[in-house]
Formats: sequence, structure tokens, C-alpha cells
Amino acid sequence: MKKGPKAEVSLGSSSERMQERDDNLSGVSGMEVDDRISYLEQRLQLQEDEIQVLKAALADVLRRLSTCEENGLSLQKKGPNKVYQLLRGLPSRPSLSNGIIPQRRGYSTSPSSPKRELLSGKRIPRGEALKAFSGLEHLSGRSSCPSPEGPPAPLQRPSCKDQRSRTTSSSSSCSVKREGKPKEATFNAEDGYVKMFLRGRPIPMFVPDAVVATFSLDAKLDLPHKKLKLDWVYGYRGRDCRSNLFLLPTGEIAYFVAAVAVLYNVEEQRQRHYLGHTDDIKCLAVHPDMVTIATGQVAGTSKDGKPLPPHVRVWDSVSLNTLHVLGPGPFDRAVSCVGFSKSNGGGLLCAVDDSNDHVLSVWDWQKEQKLADVKCSNESVLAATFHPTEPTLLITCGKSHIHFWTLEGGSLSKRQGIFEKHEKPKYVLCIAFTENGDTVTGDSGGNLYIWGKGGNRICHAVPGAHEGGIFGLCVLRNGTIVTGGGRDRRVVLWGRDYHKLQENEVPEGFGPVRTVAEGKGDSLFVGTTRNSVLHGSLATGFSLLVQGHTEELWGLATHPTLDQFLTCGQDKQVHLWSVATHQPLWSKGIEDAARSAGFHPSGSVLVVGTVTGRWMVLDTETRDLVTIHTDGAEQISVVSFSPDGKYLALGSHDNFVYIYLVSEGGRKYGRVGKCSGHSSFITHLDWAYDSSCLVTNSGDYEILYWDPSTCRQITSAEAVRNMEWATATCVLGFGVFGIWPEGADGTDINAVCRSHDGKLLASADDFGKVHLFSYPCCQPRAPSYTYSGHSSHVTNIAFLHDDSLLLSTGGTDTSILQWRLG
Repeated sequence: MKKGPKAEVSLGSSSERMQERDDNLSGVSGMEVDDRISYLEQRLQLQEDEIQVLKAALADVLRRLSTCEENGLSLQKKGPNKVYQLLRGLPSRPSLSNGIIPQRRGYSTSPSSPKRELLSGKRIPRGEALKAFSGLEHLSGRSSCPSPEGPPAPLQRPSCKDQRSRTTSSSSSCSVKREGKPKEATFNAEDGYVKMFLRGRPIPMFVPDAVVATFSLDAKLDLPHKKLKLDWVYGYRGRDCRSNLFLLPTGEIAYFVAAVAVLYNVEEQRQRHYLGHTDDIKCLAVHPDMVTIATGQVAGTSKDGKPLPPHVRVWDSVSLNTLHVLGPGPFDRAVSCVGFSKSNGGGLLCAVDDSNDHVLSVWDWQKEQKLADVKCSNESVLAATFHPTEPTLLITCGKSHIHFWTLEGGSLSKRQGIFEKHEKPKYVLCIAFTENGDTVTGDSGGNLYIWGKGGNRICHAVPGAHEGGIFGLCVLRNGTIVTGGGRDRRVVLWGRDYHKLQENEVPEGFGPVRTVAEGKGDSLFVGTTRNSVLHGSLATGFSLLVQGHTEELWGLATHPTLDQFLTCGQDKQVHLWSVATHQPLWSKGIEDAARSAGFHPSGSVLVVGTVTGRWMVLDTETRDLVTIHTDGAEQISVVSFSPDGKYLALGSHDNFVYIYLVSEGGRKYGRVGKCSGHSSFITHLDWAYDSSCLVTNSGDYEILYWDPSTCRQITSAEAVRNMEWATATCVLGFGVFGIWPEGADGTDINAVCRSHDGKLLASADDFGKVHLFSYPCCQPRAPSYTYSGHSSHVTNIAFLHDDSLLLSTGGTDTSILQWRLG
């Protein structure tokens, strides 16, 4: 399970300081700044991990001391010899690391038995208990405390995904080292439990009585009877990418998010998806034939830690077939810009990578042959494009530069843009071309500069065209020009003589304009820096077409009876989505970054848990705040109502599970208490069908059971062995342990969910994959179908109420993928 705070950005912020940041930083590719931030985040993550391990170890020691005190009732009255005699008289049984006291088949622990006597007495002083039990361990050869076998496992390690920059672009690869040969799972038929191992730590899981007699670890499981197909992608990557929104002749708009290139037919409300990429897509270009598309991606890391180099994929937007792949090899870190030539049949393609020198290369893409390359700039390069009428002329721009390149033979020669008497901007942000071949640029100072055809000198200027940067430029079919502003969020139409004709403003909640594309008639498509796509016109204004989260996404919950689901994340936004319209029914900004969510069984209210320990109850229909509470000061990792709606359980990173009594249909809450026993943060939680019990997982791979009415731990194996569970979201348990791959370290699986019909199990892993298994999944390394689309660790997963769809959320890719079962 990955954690680590990300920068929190409020969608509704309009302060001058944030606007300045948008203007100055949005123009940069972000690689240099993000690399430094990524390094500091790694350092912080490692320190947090060390602290968490120390906290867990200390909590584990204290819990063992408490248990030893309880077990040492009669040590003051009876010397070590007497205790040793009692111990020798007990059956020899393994101690389990999940806090449960196992019982042999046919063995009964009566109230008068020696074992019960040891476990039910009064406390003795801690020092005497330690002294007595140190001698007892010497005599017996092992500890009589129900302690884990071996030291607590490290709780978290920065994953390959965590070590990447916040733009999920990096030149470094992460190698995951497996220490020694992983231990195989074992089955103890006599005591009725299976023991699997994560990072060498044993995880015992109890086998139901009905299964013990026939269970075998050598049995083969079948693949699930259904498969998944990507049905819809929620989100758009506008926060750090540009010029990535185009209208195709088919009526589809092309854009991307995560590792998916989306073709969205707005009129038919239908999406198609190109899934050839293995990691984040960073750039997109459309060929002059308006059918062929090129997309470039970042460097990534495979599941076994091997680097996946960045590359460009050229594909057919009709068939979705990959035509050519440029690379891997010649690009470093990421391909940040890509563009087809326009005047020679589109036979050439240019690309710029994110290396320190931002290498510009030109390709014969049909032959997959590189014709030339050159070090473009040691500063950020934000755009690269061919001139529409000069087949050997390319223009690149970015921080403090605009360069005009001439391709001759196998080399590229450069002319720098000369600003002369005009203000030289910090960033040249975007490029477009007029009908007569003039080059138009927009910059961070809000200026429009027109460069004479093929020349590197300014022939006309419109200073102060926008307040703040000009992020988007689009030359319309009739020769007029549309510009999109950053700070002022204005979309402005300019005549051929560069006089302002018309303007409109994007609503503040959607953020600055990132890119503008021409639609049918006088309509426009506008992509924003807050990951939204708008549709409209300058005359009528703009309305939401595609909504996305802007920061790391963790919270996901599906409505118990309706085709709706909820998401919430680090961006402090809560969205209730309609599956039918693929848009939010409502959105709500909250004060804290959100981490978890859950619906009341009636569906009338929902709970959102935040990173500060605060949790709030919202009315599902009106989004009104019903009540708000705070438990602890750390994040609420999981929230879940009992099936009868009587209880609410909240798992926190402070190692406690907080239980509330719920009344008035989820509108009134009274705290019952907190469940104390875990030695690490709570990760997952499930309820029994009859609401009499809940089971929790923690960051150090413990499985503990609780009575919600008393908040006490249930320590009898027989009390929970045959329990039927209403959900299966715990990643550790007998019914799901087959999801873990060989050599898994305990952080590879972030979420799991069982279908409502009890036949399928889906998991979300740390490598951008969604897996579909048959349920129960109780064989080591069970077979599954594997699906790609996310480019970050997949943080959560949930089936719709009727099992027709599966929803998955990406972490730093901020996307929501909707999968159809069939």
C-alpha cells in the first residue's frame, strides 16, 4: 500500500499567488523542478517508513508485554518449576501472528483447563512478568506469548511508482530486489489453517470447516468465467501537458489520460481506446491525413523492476492498430513533444525527449529510421512542430527561447528567434501558423508575436493580449485565431488583422485554459489545467464535457442500489458520478484531502474520510453536510458501514479502528469506542453478513477480528473460522490469498473486491494492472486475466451494485477506468 503526501491543490483557489504559480510553472515541462521535488519526496518517504517501523515495533512490544502480563497470573504464587509443569502439560501448538488463538480439531478449552487459567487471571507487575517469562522462554525453548514468527516486517518501501516524479516522468528505474527464494504456502490440516509468507513473515489464515477435508494447495483454479473490457475513461491530462486535444473527421475528439489514448464521440456518447502504451502518455499529434496519430510516453518500470524505455507509437485511429514504434533506445526520460510534417505528405516526424539536453530528433516514421538529431536546449522545450509549407523547417519553443531549425541532409542547423525591441518572455508557450505561413507564438507575458514566414524576426506584435500567459493557440478554418489564457481564463477570437473580435471566460472552477481545438461550426473544445474538457462557443459559453481529478486519487465507493459511484482524492474534491452520463451528478470541495469513502446501506448518506482524521457525512442527493467528526490526527484509510447499517467502522493510520453506533438512517452517530490491538496502520476492513464481527488488515500484515458492540478483539479461531463475510476487500484472508504473486512483499496489492454474486474477485496492483480472478481465490498464485490502462499504482477497485461494471482508480495518474464485464 503506497502513501506519501502529494502537493494539495484546491480547485477553487483564485489567489494571486496561485495564479502567478500557474502562469510561471505551467509553462514549464516541470521536469527539473519535479525531479528535485521527487528526490525530496523520496527522502521524506524513507524517513516516514523508518519512523513507522519504529512505531510498529514499539507497539508490538507493548502488546506482547500486556499479553505476557495477562498470561503470567500465577507466576508470583507458583515458581518457575510449577509454571513449567503446567506448560509441559499443554498440547504443543503453533502460535499464530494474526492475534487468534488456534484450537485443534476436537480440542476444547474449558474454563477450568490449565490454558484457560493462564489466560484469564489478574495482571502482575510488568517487570516481574518480564523476569518470569524470560526464564520461561529459556525453559520451554520458545516464547509462550502469541507473537509473530520473526521481527515485524518493514511496513512500506518506496515503490517504483513512488520514486517517479509527480508528473510520473523519470529517467531512473527502480529495481525490486527479492531477498532469497520466497517461502511456499503451507497447509496445516490438523489445526485448519493455511500459512502464506510476505517478505518472510508468516500470515496464517483459517480454513472453514466445510473446506478443510477437501482442501489442497496443489489444486488448480480455473480462470474466471467473465472478462473485462475497458468501457469508459474518466479524466484528461491537462495539468502538465499541452496541445493534446484534437477533433477528428469521425466526430471524435482525441486526447489522453494515464496510459490510454481516448477517442470520444461526443454526439454518440461513445468512447474508443488505444491501449498500446505501457506508461504515461505525454504528447499527441495528428497526421495531415487526420487518421494516423502519434503518441509519446514516459520511461517506466516493469513488474520485475526492469526499465521500460520511452518511445513513440504511431497508430491508426480507425482500426486502433499500432503501425510503427519509434524506439525504445533513442529517447531519455520521456517523449514530451511530437509532431508530423505537413507539406510532404506527412512522411516525417519530429520528437523531443526530456533529457537534460532535450534532444530534438527527426524520423522517417514509416521506415522507423532516425534521420537527424541535435541537442535542442538545456531549458524546457514545450512545443515542436514542422512548418506547414516549408518541408525542411521546424520550430521549437520553451523556456527563454524559440528556435528555427533547418533540416539539411542528416543534420539540423539552428537560428534563434530575435526579439529585438520587444520584451523577451520567460517562456514561449505555444505555436500556431496562419494561412500565409506566418508563425504565431503566445508567451508567459501574455503577448502574441507574429514571425514572418520562415523568418526568425517579429513582424507584428500584440502585447498584453492576455493578462498572464497564453497557453493555447488555434487557427480556425476561416483564418481567424483563438487564444486561451492562463491567469485570466479567457478565450479570445482575433481577426486576421489581430484585432479582438469576441471573447468569453472559462468558469473559475475549471482552471486556466490549457489548449483550444476547433469543433464543428463555431464550436470549440477547451482543455484546462485542472484536467477538464469543456465544449461550447464564444457566443454561448462553455459547459463541462470531461471532468477529472487533479491530484492523487484513493477514495472510491459504489452506490448500494443505483448506477452511481463516488470518488475523492488529494485535490479535496468529492464527485458523485452517474454511470449513464459519465459526468458528476454533483461535486463538492472540502477542507482536507480525502482518502476513503463509503455509502450507508440505504444509500441516503455517504461518509468521506480525510488525511487529517476528520470524517464527514454527506447527503447523497443534496451533497449537504449532515455531520462531521474527528478521530485521531492521521488519515482515515477505510470507512465501512455494517450490512445492517447499525455500525460505522473507520480504520485509521494511528493503528486504531473507531466504531460508531448509527441511527436515524445514517444521520446520527454515537461513538462506541476504538479497537486497539494492531501494531501498524489499518489498511482494509470487512464486515460479517450478520454484522456481528469485522475483520481488519494492517500495514504489517496482521489479520485481527473484532466485536463491534464492545470493540474487543475476538481471539477464538472457532468463533471466526466459519464466518460468512458480506464483502471481501481485505487483501489478506483465506478467500483471497491467491491474488498475491510469487515473491510479493506485501505492498504489491493495494485493493481487492469480490463481486456481489460471489463468483469473481478483482485486484488492483502497484504496477498499473487490474486483475480478474475466480472466487474463492484460495490457491497460491491463482490464474487471472490482467488488464492495462493505468500508468500509476492502482489504488482502489469496486464492482457496481449489479456487477455489470468494475471501477478502478489510479493514484498519481488521477484517472478512473470503467470496465464492462462480459
